Amino acid sequence: MKHDVLVIGGGNAALCAALMAREAGASVLLLEAAPRAWRGGNSAHTRNLRCMHDAPQDVLVEAYPEEEFWQDLLKVTSGVTDERLARIAIRASSICRGWMRRHGVNFQPPLSGTLHLARTNAFFMGGGKALVNAYYRSAEDLGVRIRYDAPVDSLELDDGRFVAARIGAERIEARACVVAAGGFESNRAWLREAWGEVNGEWPADNFLIRGTRFNQGVLLRQLIGAGADAVGDPAQAHMVAIDARAPLYDGGICTRVDCVSLGIVLNRNAERFYDEGEDFWPKRYAIWGRLVARQPGQIGYSIIDSKAVGRFMPPVFPGVKAKTLGELARGLGLDEAAMLRTVADFNAACRAGSFDHAVLDDCRTEGLTPPKTHWARPIDTAPYYGYALRPGVTFTYLGLKVDERAAVHFGGKPSRNLFAAGEVMAGNILGKGYTAGVGMSIGTAFGRIAGSAAALVAAPRARQASPHAAV
Repeated sequence: MKHDVLVIGGGNAALCAALMAREAGASVLLLEAAPRAWRGGNSAHTRNLRCMHDAPQDVLVEAYPEEEFWQDLLKVTSGVTDERLARIAIRASSICRGWMRRHGVNFQPPLSGTLHLARTNAFFMGGGKALVNAYYRSAEDLGVRIRYDAPVDSLELDDGRFVAARIGAERIEARACVVAAGGFESNRAWLREAWGEVNGEWPADNFLIRGTRFNQGVLLRQLIGAGADAVGDPAQAHMVAIDARAPLYDGGICTRVDCVSLGIVLNRNAERFYDEGEDFWPKRYAIWGRLVARQPGQIGYSIIDSKAVGRFMPPVFPGVKAKTLGELARGLGLDEAAMLRTVADFNAACRAGSFDHAVLDDCRTEGLTPPKTHWARPIDTAPYYGYALRPGVTFTYLGLKVDERAAVHFGGKPSRNLFAAGEVMAGNILGKGYTAGVGMSIGTAFGRIAGSAAALVAAPRARQASPHAAV
């Protein structure tokens, strides 16, 4: 049976594409590599969507205008972003929630520990798992055909035009295709290739994968090998410092350690290596996985005292707790004398100010390298807590080059019927860095665009909605 639109992937971007194509009147087949119980990819672990808005809107307070969103993205990416595509995603984030609600997604105000995001991010009621389940229910109701345990091995192409997909010996034809199969973060061999060997270590061997084990990058590698234009650095990723005790796969958001900005972070030599108070946590949390990845043994230790308790989202695993700093050092396996010296130097460098974790306050260090530019307070109040950290990869940034229609490019020319959405093309916008919720903004915007564009190509009698109407 030949469908109008084939969607490869099972997360947010794939589902948005399938829903939009079906709403336009196209027949749609969605292939999810995972079993039904593990469907949804990394989207099942998400919590929120970063949203532009010019005035208060339901769960969002105040305003978060386009230019501020853009400047936030520009800052975290250090300018490694396609402004045209980024602004498409930003503008789409302001008007997509009504459509999402029509497909069963509900929102709620942020709760304790996330109140600082009330202006910029809309939280899903029930989290990403509820969002994914709602989209699957809606897709089934609309007549989207869904197959699980269906990992696509390769695509058959003809001069950049999609012809068919293959699952083993099975050949599946469609008039248009949307690839939304994620990055390659679960492919350990590819991670090792991207990160290489450093001082006799292979950093990627110590990476944990925050999300799905099914994102192997099979189609990404095959398409690049077949001439699709690539974008992004394979060693760049959304990488977070997570609890070193987290599982290898699917630890999700609960394994993140959010107290970094409230204390200090040490490497295995009990030395600080970066400014813990550089900026607000939602804008900088995703740099810490990469920072830890560059340290010896790819491990770090977040150290706080009792003054920080209650000011951050508690992690799922309790930290090492101690009555003295020496006891804490021993509990973490750090050299006691070295850690005590590092803490003493930090405490002596702290300059008193008006502590306020909700603003870029004036509590800083002086004469210390690296500095701590905000929220610097002496670590001097027992009990003390420590959390061992490992790099946690969410998704990789090497991806397929696309245009405003989400069309995959071959030799600088857009394919007529092959489109990409979600993490497999997010590197167009996220060349490096991350800010909370922007991955869902990109996946939602370009999933909807890709679905509409695929339907236009594949189903001439379908409702001719412009892909830009999706935004």
